Amino acid sequence: MSRLSLFNSPLLLGFDHFERTLDRISKTGSEGYPPYNIEQVSDEALRITLAVAGFALDDLEIQIEDNQLVVRGRQKDDSDRIFLHRGIAARQFQKSFVLAEGIEVTGASLDNGLLSIDLQRPKLEPQVRSVPIKKAAPRSSDRQNGDRPNGAAEITVTANAKS
Repeated sequence: MSRLSLFNSPLLLGFDHFERTLDRISKTGSEGYPPYNIEQVSDEALRITLAVAGFALDDLEIQIEDNQLVVRGRQKDDSDRIFLHRGIAARQFQKSFVLAEGIEVTGASLDNGLLSIDLQRPKLEPQVRSVPIKKAAPRSSDRQNGDRPNGAAEITVTANAKS
């Protein structure tokens, strides 16, 4: 089965990294743990809030890997405790968010079981620039007969039609 590419138009040049990003997103799946919110704080600021109840600061890690924000949580299991019932699992998680080009992580904080990660989106100003056009060097097919290398001659081949 062939794969349909969203970016296979000859007018979309250099967008192959978007296709790789979409593949990466589809592989991460839609795991639901931990639950999270994404809110727009201002025109240029976003905040991701993850519900990480039971995780301490030392149990959490935030990294940026190739324009991907990765949040990991690992709780250490306390072997000294004896549970008669364990309804709260000490589970691990990894949550990934793909960041657009230019978005920066400005900070993170943990408060009452909520991990907040602040992002800054740069304000983009439209840019217009001119590209100078230079006269190209003559190609070998543009040379005159006298300009042919090593005295090569032009040969014309014609086909005769039989009646």
